[in-house]
Amino acid sequence: MRKFYGLLLLGSSALILSGCGAGDVASPGTGGNVTINNPAAPAPTPTPTPTSSLVTAAAGCPTIADPQGLTDGGTISGPTGAYRVCRLPSLIKVSSTLPKISGLLYEMNGRVNVGCDGGFSAPTAGAPVTSTTIGCATPLTADTNVTLTIAPGAILYGATGQSFLAVNRGNKINATGTATAPIIFTSRDNVLGLNSDTSQGQWGGVILLGRARTTDCNVGTVAADTCERDTEGSPDLARYGGRDDAYNAGTMSFVQIRYSGFVLGADKELQALTTEGIGTGTTLDHIQAHNSSDDGSEFFGGAFNFRYYIATGADDDSMDVDTGARANFQYVMLLPRAGKGDALFEIDSNGNEADTPRTKLQVSNFVAVQQQTSSDNEAADQAAALFRGNSDTTLVNGIIVAPNNECIRINGSGTTPATLTARSVVLQCNATKYIGTGSITAAQVATAFGAGSNNNSDTFTNSLTGTGLYFNGASENAITTFDPTSLSSFFLATPTPFRIGAAWTENNAWYTGWTCNSATANFGSTSTACTSLPTT
Repeated sequence: MRKFYGLLLLGSSALILSGCGAGDVASPGTGGNVTINNPAAPAPTPTPTPTSSLVTAAAGCPTIADPQGLTDGGTISGPTGAYRVCRLPSLIKVSSTLPKISGLLYEMNGRVNVGCDGGFSAPTAGAPVTSTTIGCATPLTADTNVTLTIAPGAILYGATGQSFLAVNRGNKINATGTATAPIIFTSRDNVLGLNSDTSQGQWGGVILLGRARTTDCNVGTVAADTCERDTEGSPDLARYGGRDDAYNAGTMSFVQIRYSGFVLGADKELQALTTEGIGTGTTLDHIQAHNSSDDGSEFFGGAFNFRYYIATGADDDSMDVDTGARANFQYVMLLPRAGKGDALFEIDSNGNEADTPRTKLQVSNFVAVQQQTSSDNEAADQAAALFRGNSDTTLVNGIIVAPNNECIRINGSGTTPATLTARSVVLQCNATKYIGTGSITAAQVATAFGAGSNNNSDTFTNSLTGTGLYFNGASENAITTFDPTSLSSFFLATPTPFRIGAAWTENNAWYTGWTCNSATANFGSTSTACTSLPTT
């Protein structure tokens, strides 16, 4: 994430998120003579004129279990038709389901809280909470244990820039879409048909708070295993952290999060998905973050697994992992817009190098493409991948393409600086390739990567195809793979043949249908345009 922190909350129901890391020494960029096989840039994807009948607004809002119910906000119209607007309450007090109904959209008008937080450990979870004690500004003695279930195909939108969904500690989300009926979180402008391929930052995003371990404490200490962290800048309590590394924040599967990251103040903005202290009980898979004005997603603390993650068009880092997060990712596409974005990866716990657990990231099967020099990149993270602070990163079976930028920067700080391990990873960078700052030299970064050993190469010329350059060609398929199952039982060494990268002929179905297409990346005819809403 950029070097700024926090998120300014407007009003008592707003929340602030922060990024981590301060800027280091600027790099001028070196150009270079590496060739990239870029296809001609496609024209911006227009909002299509529907070929079928326009959507007709539903007659009214459904009844949900929460006693406050949904507020009928009338109708809203766009190029795909008319929709009934059903406004969510600011606090969902009891477990409720949002069904998929043709011609109906769910509106978030400001911060929407899923349940309230019962404290650090909430040992008596399930105790009743009355209307006189409920309220997310003050910790409770027990969790509310609320689960918000969202049906496949349902669409939720932020009515204002300050709108976002916060699943508070001690509560869950069950947003389980399907490959043919993804759940979509988006903006009002998207509904109205006003967006283009450059639109971003039109509402907040989705935030999951949990009780797994974190670092950089606001409350308690790492030494006493009482570390908690506040979502910075929030006048209402938004706290995460605990001792439960198996914490279950629910499920998000087959989900798109579009046009998020509203700027609430100078250097204060959200991103598409933010996780804070979630644990291995949480299920995350098949999630696309599209055109976030900040990071594609940021992961603060916790311990979790994530399979099938796509970040398209992020305006800052495509993947940001920090404050003691321990995470495994497999099948990842990091595809910022041309000329936009900072780093593809930013991994750290910068400034708190004595804290444990250290940030530990393991990624297998990824493709990360920075098609041209980004002014943001040169001013901040300086390379396509930044590793610093109290972090240990393992990258295997991956592709980093950044022909006009340096590929890897490691900043050394603390007694044990950041580490990098690479296996079967190929780089296409400018002539400089590596940057070392702090206590680390560029030569040490080169040694850490280890080109010429472990099937790594820093002289690779890609043969990627597809809009966005995400699909393997012959050069990628010729690289010997590393068996990721030796790292964790989470990882798969399938399908067969098993390749580096994220998409190849035998592995080309996982990203189709549930994703949305743009000038940044087109995932095929079964995926619809990001600038439009599905009409089914």
